[in-house]
Amino acid sequence: MPQTTPKKKSRIQTRNRHLILDAALDVFSRDGFGGATLDAIARTAGLSKPNLLYYFDGKTEIYVTLLSQLMETWLDPLVELDSNGDPVEELLGYVRRKLDMSMDLPRESRLFAGEIIKGAPQMKPRLESDLKPLFDEKCAAIQVWINEGRLAPVDPAHLLFSIWSTTQHYADFEAQIAVLLEGSAATPRAARHLEQMYRQLLTP
Repeated sequence: MPQTTPKKKSRIQTRNRHLILDAALDVFSRDGFGGATLDAIARTAGLSKPNLLYYFDGKTEIYVTLLSQLMETWLDPLVELDSNGDPVEELLGYVRRKLDMSMDLPRESRLFAGEIIKGAPQMKPRLESDLKPLFDEKCAAIQVWINEGRLAPVDPAHLLFSIWSTTQHYADFEAQIAVLLEGSAATPRAARHLEQMYRQLLTP
């Protein structure tokens, strides 16, 4: 039986899917999966609920679609860590990329954090299949740098955990930071502080 080629989405369909996913990102990152409703997503997108359900089967499908897209984006800075580069500069570049991502994509960071805090019910398979092999590869590269004396002795896994914690903090705790810094921009101070801290930690 001949296979049929999937129909290309029209411009309106593409636009509406984008509207729904962007609205859902707002709602999920603010209210969490449990607190989010299809009505709230539809209202934020400026569409009717029946119209929303034309594109997605329900809340779970929208949530999983967002997380799947986010996983690819989230892994990119770690993929770019080059084992052939200068160890300290490569890791500092990774810190900067993660900080930039937190500043540019705060909703995405909060969405991902919320999923992990709940035990990753939707994303655990992707963590195992996508993140774990990449994480192991980069930890091994960091250990080689340490063994060669090109990097101060640190625990590679906990170094990466620390980088994630100190950079994603600026997205996940954005409201608290705005109060404590009295509304001033965190980016320049954060970038200077993190570079100084990690350079001192990593330089052999």
